[in-house]
Amino acid sequence: MLARANRVVKPSDFRAIVRRGRRTATAGTLIYRVEREPDDDARFGFIVAKTVGNAVERNLVRRRMRAVCRAIVDAGGRGSDVVVRALPGSAQRDWTSLSAEMHAILDPALIR
Repeated sequence: MLARANRVVKPSDFRAIVRRGRRTATAGTLIYRVEREPDDDARFGFIVAKTVGNAVERNLVRRRMRAVCRAIVDAGGRGSDVVVRALPGSAQRDWTSLSAEMHAILDPALIR
């Protein structure tokens, strides 16, 4: 679980990050990122729509994305707000490919 300081929780923050953020696409996700002060904690939000699958599949995808982001925070990720949107095929992707894709995009941007 991500700490409260590492979560985007306000709907207005989600909208701002999605509208103003730099967008990067992978096979299973869309990642929106907005830079903050380098000393600020990294914050993450997740969007998993019903197009991904039923509730069990959506929760599995969300848990996997949270685990990747927790690993990034533990490695020293700082200075950005990130919203990760799961694409419809993400429920069929295995853990290693989803993790590798997200780490490839987020590690260079957040771990300095």
